[in-house]
Amino acid sequence: MADGLRRIDDMARLLIHVEGQTEEDFVNEFLRDHLFGMGYVNVSARIIGNARQRQNRGGIRPWPSVRKDIVNHLREDPTCIATTMVDYYGLPRAGDGAWPARSDAAVLNKERKASSVEAALLSDISVAMGNNFAPRRFVPFVLMHEFEALLFSDCLAFSRGIGLPALLPHLTAIRAQFPTPEDINDSPETAPSKRILNLVPNYQKPLLGSLAALEIGLERMREECPHFNDWLLRLEALAI
Repeated sequence: MADGLRRIDDMARLLIHVEGQTEEDFVNEFLRDHLFGMGYVNVSARIIGNARQRQNRGGIRPWPSVRKDIVNHLREDPTCIATTMVDYYGLPRAGDGAWPARSDAAVLNKERKASSVEAALLSDISVAMGNNFAPRRFVPFVLMHEFEALLFSDCLAFSRGIGLPALLPHLTAIRAQFPTPEDINDSPETAPSKRILNLVPNYQKPLLGSLAALEIGLERMREECPHFNDWLLRLEALAI
């Protein structure tokens, strides 16, 4: 438009499909204001799957169920941008509920694991949406290897944020083993959340995860976690 302003229905709106309450809180309390500042006029998080049918919210759903949610939301709001924020570690890799490319990604090098799954998700959603779908409207993102990895971006702030400063040397020792927090691996014994639970058996993910994230800050996470940063760069570019 001549005055440089968008119409209201052209303004960027973002829907983030998240895995559980911790990620929902992270979006609502942490990412939303940042993305507003980048140009979005609406940023919301939705837990994938039917939370009302689950005793405990969260836990990754089979891909067909998630795909249905994403497609429905994209069709409900034909001009919105949708993305995901789910843990690579927990994605189903076998059977009817397997997520696209997740099984094959297990044998890839670490630089290609997330990108291969994300490319497959985009392809599947594009097919489901049909020929008139603009692929830029869907920005798939999987956390490497799960949300808790972000908390290792600053071990001092992490220990301070959860009120356990004595954990600093233990957290630092874990972080020192890997080039980035996103390299902390994904076996049932060594995933980031499992390492934290070994140190803090009563670790409450939604509460303590949010407190730690607020103490660490978004910029520190972006500096330490390149895949996470790339995702935000893509979202920021779409808001302009």
